[in-house]
Amino acid sequence: MKILHTSDWHVGKVLKGQSRAEEHKRVLAGVIDVARAESPDLVIVAGDLYDTAAPTPEATRLVTRALTALRRTGADVVAIGGNHDNGQALDALRPWAEAAGITLRGGVRDNPDEHVIDGTTAGGERWRLAALPFLSQRYAIRAVEMYELTAAETTQTYADHLGRVLGRLTESFTEPDRVHLVTAHLTVVGATTGGGERDAHTVLGYAVPATVFPGTAHYVALGHLHRSQRVQGPCPIRYSGSPLAVDFGEQENVPSVTVVEVTATTAAQVREVPVTAATTLRTVRGTLAQLAEMDVPDAWLRVFVREQPRAGLREEVQELLPQALEIRIDPELLPAPGSGTRVAQRAGRSPRQLFADYLDSRGHTDDGVRELFDELFEEVDH
Repeated sequence: MKILHTSDWHVGKVLKGQSRAEEHKRVLAGVIDVARAESPDLVIVAGDLYDTAAPTPEATRLVTRALTALRRTGADVVAIGGNHDNGQALDALRPWAEAAGITLRGGVRDNPDEHVIDGTTAGGERWRLAALPFLSQRYAIRAVEMYELTAAETTQTYADHLGRVLGRLTESFTEPDRVHLVTAHLTVVGATTGGGERDAHTVLGYAVPATVFPGTAHYVALGHLHRSQRVQGPCPIRYSGSPLAVDFGEQENVPSVTVVEVTATTAAQVREVPVTAATTLRTVRGTLAQLAEMDVPDAWLRVFVREQPRAGLREEVQELLPQALEIRIDPELLPAPGSGTRVAQRAGRSPRQLFADYLDSRGHTDDGVRELFDELFEEVDH
């Protein structure tokens, strides 16, 4: 059978005030084009369909149309909720999804059998997929309890709970003539973050060892980390990565989807298919003169300006580089912590004096900024 594995679409993403709706249309059209060209038997979307738990109607239309188009290629389609998604809202779409032949699992259900999905390819290959949406620490404990495994203590680690839940969902991975698959939205110890994941859900307390996955799985399709990568473990484990760079921390990532070919008796063969429709993200550095002479690529830009801070500097950079979404003083020019003018104690000092101390500590020498602060403070104070 052939599988197309994708994740972390983050539809509805706004980058530094810039909507990426048009980029997402192109990116998802690219994913659909790959599906049409590859003719997979199964498409897995491993979470974070949306960038926010309260997506706009436009974002919802884009996701539902993309899922429908993937289904129309003839593939079975399974999508799970990620930490950015609203699991209950995704589950509310299940009647629509089922009518369209799409399997949605937004949150963990009381019946574990709902997370075990069976199918058969047109060529007769039988498969079974354990689909686990994102689980927070609190809901991981609840999931263990309601699946009637050994008594769950709140002091147990998140990894313990996830291991127990996955053990319950994959306990039937024993048939020699069936392809056994897992999809989940989580962080595996040792994997490399892509720069745009929500920190609270990638720290060590939310990371699990690869040993939570059974050696009987033919392929584990993960979402959450935005860099496509293989993870060492007891079975083939992979993040597909995001099909577009979500923020500037991901500018070196190569957006792609993963295509997997596997049978019940042969190992998974994995390859990446690039998706290049999104506008690239780039970081540039220089003085105003250097930026003016720079051959800047067609990209959204993060600009580190090698100038001393002053009023109007942002506007000057914006005029030179209209695609600059983030403009900052180059960190190399800023005083190191603890160096330069000592920051005075707050007690007994006026707001004007405190602001002046702050500007001094940051190497900001423009008197116009101080005068503007004085004017604004005078207005507010009176």
